[in-house]
Amino acid sequence: MEKVDVFDLIERMTALMRAEERRKCTELGLQPVHLQILDYLSRCNRYSDTPAALANFLGMTRGTVSQTLLLLVKKGFIKKSSDAIDRRIVHLALLQAGEAILKNARSSELFNQASLILRENNFLNQEEVFVKALLALQKANKSQSFGLCKTCRYFTRSSEGLMCGLTHEPLSQSDSEKICQEHSVA
Repeated sequence: MEKVDVFDLIERMTALMRAEERRKCTELGLQPVHLQILDYLSRCNRYSDTPAALANFLGMTRGTVSQTLLLLVKKGFIKKSSDAIDRRIVHLALLQAGEAILKNARSSELFNQASLILRENNFLNQEEVFVKALLALQKANKSQSFGLCKTCRYFTRSSEGLMCGLTHEPLSQSDSEKICQEHSVA
């Protein structure tokens, strides 16, 4: 069997995923970027729920993200709120309508079938391959890792609870299980 380039495979998987995403978005009257933003906001922690972090995560300009956020606010999918301490910082959050549309968009028969096939072949235990490929792409792109908070080198667990060693702030269990823009590979 001829050896296949891992990144060629990733590119093909990405193309299939994007095609499914476009199909689902068409059904829901959304653009793919709308769904990507809603998905990100459902998975980010309090350090990463800002327009700047969102722009970094998506690899888009802040202006493009700003215009898209205005539309999502107008549709009632997200809300903006000022930070309680630093009023210059804007936080983003999903509203109930945004959560509902995201739930509807995620229910894809293609992904459900693919997940079932992977589980049947016990392949999901091999996720390390995907993690390493993602890290390689992020390093090559000189982009932030945006990993799960609890996998960061700054994440600490003590008798007092969970803490971010970078900000020296306590973390909730929920924050520790979400993606963070300050993530640094352990």
